[in-house]
Amino acid sequence: MEECRWLCLKKNEAEKRKYLNGLYKRVYIKDIVERYNLKDDEVLEALIDALSSAVGSLTNPHNLANAASSMMRRNTSDHTIKNYLDYIEDAYLFASAKRFDVKGKRYFENTLKYYSMDTGLRNAKLNFRQQERSHLMENLIFIELLRKGYSVDVGVVEVSIMKDGKRQQSQYEIDFIVNTGHEKVYVQSALNVDTEVKRNQETFSLKNSGDFFRKIVILDGNAKPWTDEDGIIYTGVIPFLLDETLLNL
Repeated sequence: MEECRWLCLKKNEAEKRKYLNGLYKRVYIKDIVERYNLKDDEVLEALIDALSSAVGSLTNPHNLANAASSMMRRNTSDHTIKNYLDYIEDAYLFASAKRFDVKGKRYFENTLKYYSMDTGLRNAKLNFRQQERSHLMENLIFIELLRKGYSVDVGVVEVSIMKDGKRQQSQYEIDFIVNTGHEKVYVQSALNVDTEVKRNQETFSLKNSGDFFRKIVILDGNAKPWTDEDGIIYTGVIPFLLDETLLNL
């Protein structure tokens, strides 16, 4: 809260940007380097750059090691990256979500999504590039779910479809599975569903989950909650943030 107060007192965007970059270096990076006795922060910085660029994207330590090595122009091991990922999560810079097979009732190994715990710091790290609204809203929803105390996974629904006359298994994603014991809520983040095609795309995985758990599509803006003929709830992101009862677990 103290950091937020100081940020709001800055006169313009340039000063705010400078403050966020200083906070990131002065507090977070310094703390991780000193706490874990790292020899230098080059690998750490490259890894954070890679995570910041790939918010909400599927990844694993091997892919991140390749991305960090490319940025540094030197190799680093998967083992080192795995340790650094643990350090970064312990410092509350990023949080991870595992992939869960909804029908198979199992977790996928080694493939996760990472979300920034503070998008202001993430944006400052990238010099305020890569501010795709869809990714940032998905990040916001994930962090809000964590703030409310839920355990959150990324859902995968396998569906058998016909393609070119052949039946094949395809995977479709549910952005978030919100867990409390035996109850779940499926949450999909979508900027809009203003066409029938878009609405079908965003709800296909929800309709094919094979169960009757509550399903919510969160849209950009301030739309009040409403329910379609399939029992799927739609709501604007602002009411979602303000209404503590919407998930009703």
